[in-house]
Amino acid sequence: MPPVDLQLPGLRLADWRATKDTLHLFCQVVGKVRLASTAPRNHWWNVPLYVDVRGFTTRRMHRDAVTFQIDFDFVDHALVARTMDGEAVSFPLRDGLSVAEFLRRLHAALEELGVDVRIREEPFGLPLTTPFPEDSEHASWDREYVERFWRVLDWTDRALEDFSGWFRGKTSPVHLFWHSLDLAVARYSGRAAPPRQADSVTREAYSDEVIAFGFWAGDDNGDAAFYSYTAPEPDGLLEQPLTGGSWIDVGNGALAVLPYESVRTAAEPRTALLAFLQSAYEAGARTAGWDTSDLQSTWCPTSDELRELRARADASLGQQ
Repeated sequence: MPPVDLQLPGLRLADWRATKDTLHLFCQVVGKVRLASTAPRNHWWNVPLYVDVRGFTTRRMHRDAVTFQIDFDFVDHALVARTMDGEAVSFPLRDGLSVAEFLRRLHAALEELGVDVRIREEPFGLPLTTPFPEDSEHASWDREYVERFWRVLDWTDRALEDFSGWFRGKTSPVHLFWHSLDLAVARYSGRAAPPRQADSVTREAYSDEVIAFGFWAGDDNGDAAFYSYTAPEPDGLLEQPLTGGSWIDVGNGALAVLPYESVRTAAEPRTALLAFLQSAYEAGARTAGWDTSDLQSTWCPTSDELRELRARADASLGQQ
């Protein structure tokens, strides 16, 4: 068996599902505060959370004349709200803290700092439908698995940042969408997409041609995985080759998927992931008719280097 990267712990969903669902709902609560406290950006870039050196952060938000932010601290396992003036209020994140109590304590902290906002206090885009103030069921907090998840996202964030540097077109930040709890980055062709017959959230998210990449923690459909998709989906995408991964039809389109466990146990995890991401990008760009030569940055590996990357990834994943 190939050596396992010590930075990449096991993350089987079955081992931490209750904690994952609780954390997901906590992130939705905080994410809705961010949505209410930031100016709108294209593709909803104003609403995600970000990975930082102690956990997740909203980065800076504004309420009237006060600048503030909210942090999930996974070193001390606390939720911390602080203002630019140096004021801070925190409470512990622990097993037994329900979504309802988390919501109450967060509003109390924000009220104490003078920055509380009204939010829609219900889950968004999830099969979980209990309103936040009534949710006493989700109250699990396994410190070890929260830390594992954070470390996986820290490793992935670095890889996605490196990959982003290969592209000189319009690119999103690497950010954590609290909608589906996935760490994502997106590349854009520079062309508008055909208008969608969809809700306002979806219309804004997919207003331009995009190839997206990310890491998803898993749910009823499967375990943690790296992914990519192209929207609008071009004809022939499912027939394109991938390095290390495979295409699946998720009902509303094709998704390129590389299981997290395959990367974790690869001889060269970073090589395996970067080669997969590049192959998914090439597949989407080729079938969608993007001018990749015009979008390639100075830092992108050469054709020879990319061939070597793919060969090393195949060997690393045992696909010689």
